[in-house]
Amino acid sequence: MDIIDLHCDVLFKMSDAEEPLDFKNAPQLQANLDRLKKGKVKVQVFAIFVDETVPQSRKYLEAIRQIELFQTQVLAPNPEMVHITDWHQLERLQDGEIGAILSLEGCDAIGADLFKLQAILDAGVKLVGLTWNNENAVAYGAQNDPNLGLKDFAKEVLALLNERDILIDVSHLNMQGFWDLLPIANHIIASHSNARALCDHPRNLTDEQAKALIEQGGHIHLVYYPGFIVDGDKSVTMDAFIQHFIHLADVVGVEHLGIGSDFDGIPYFVENLHNASQAQNLIGKLQEHFSEDEVKGIASNNFLSYVKKMQK
Repeated sequence: MDIIDLHCDVLFKMSDAEEPLDFKNAPQLQANLDRLKKGKVKVQVFAIFVDETVPQSRKYLEAIRQIELFQTQVLAPNPEMVHITDWHQLERLQDGEIGAILSLEGCDAIGADLFKLQAILDAGVKLVGLTWNNENAVAYGAQNDPNLGLKDFAKEVLALLNERDILIDVSHLNMQGFWDLLPIANHIIASHSNARALCDHPRNLTDEQAKALIEQGGHIHLVYYPGFIVDGDKSVTMDAFIQHFIHLADVVGVEHLGIGSDFDGIPYFVENLHNASQAQNLIGKLQEHFSEDEVKGIASNNFLSYVKKMQK
């Protein structure tokens, strides 16, 4: 069953490696090309993520370097990788092709310079999160004070993202930032978050947030990281992960759920879900709890429906 995965950190891992990593088959990459194929991942979102330890003066250049890695190491040597710059391309992918989408995980790289964001969007970025876990010039992250809202610069950023029909990602935003963003974002999504009712972590969504996000036309993709599945655990069962799908399906409807693995950004794993080649293990477990059409929805069809509605 084909899968659309809304988050991986392949580009960061490639940029951070001491020796070059071959996207095709480097064993260090949990979401390398061979593993994506084996796991039937039909569309993969590649995040541009700049570590908070990088000096601000170098963050934009690091973001551009990851875009270059995407172009020269992910796309150029691998003709089966198709850069998705228009959502209509998803419907035209051929057998054997994998759609590759760029996202920006946090606006740290742009500082307070809107022209830098324009340049990053011009590279084909289709999804943007305002923050990672830390504060930047736009907003506050999940590890900051939950009572602090969006900053003034966010108005300019959101105006540009709305104008370009960019998906705006809330997965790393703090609580007040989420509520500030909700009524002014045209297209909203949580690319890799779970249910806070089952795991009380600020990176997860409360039931109230989940309902509000869906009422605003949004979508929720669940993440494989054990620390967002069971409090404090480094290794969890697939059954524990499935409980988050069941809970959120009860809260907002299974038709609003998808997958955002966070491969290459996580050091610990769900059992039998250690890399993209094992993605069908998750599909098999979902089939024990949901109908075939519902599982196809979670795997890919729900997101396809979401972007079709967005285009209308």
